[in-house]
Amino acid sequence: MNILWDFDGTLMDTYPAYTAIVREVMGDKKVSDEEIFCQLKVSFSDAFHHFKLNEEQIKTIRMNVRQLRPNDLKPFPGVVHVLKQADKNVIMTHKERDDVLSILTFHKLDKYFTDMVAGDDGYPRKPHTASYAFLHEKHKVDLAIGDREIDILPAKQLGIKTCLFQNEAPGADYYLNHYRDFNKIINPY
Repeated sequence: MNILWDFDGTLMDTYPAYTAIVREVMGDKKVSDEEIFCQLKVSFSDAFHHFKLNEEQIKTIRMNVRQLRPNDLKPFPGVVHVLKQADKNVIMTHKERDDVLSILTFHKLDKYFTDMVAGDDGYPRKPHTASYAFLHEKHKVDLAIGDREIDILPAKQLGIKTCLFQNEAPGADYYLNHYRDFNKIINPY
């Protein structure tokens, strides 16, 4: 099985760190961490718009996110088990390539990935299908795993099976809350 992975919120548990950064920059104690987290899970742009952040705040958030160290971010429990089962793993992320590679290398996950399309590779952002089509044509992707609806929409348009991780939005072929349950979706009986 060849798997296309999203990075943030799917491979790596990054949203708690992102939530803390947005909280710090906003300085608004009336907004809950849960609300910030939920808005970020839609997209950074959605959160920026929802909280009416100005350009300086957005710039500071983006800069602080890039300054996170690899040890500030952890892979989700059980993800290595799934990576080992795949024939090929590829990544499609909006995150910058160097940042992704440093995080993967630090956590010794880089050896599990064959290819990647990163945010600075010039492809249109999700849910556009271009990056998915490139990876699918090159690697014959069987399953796309993401934590947000925009992670599965391009795969669905290309006829690739989809899995939402820790998200129960309608439209995915499979749903996972923990990677320990992955075998149940590939071998349901």
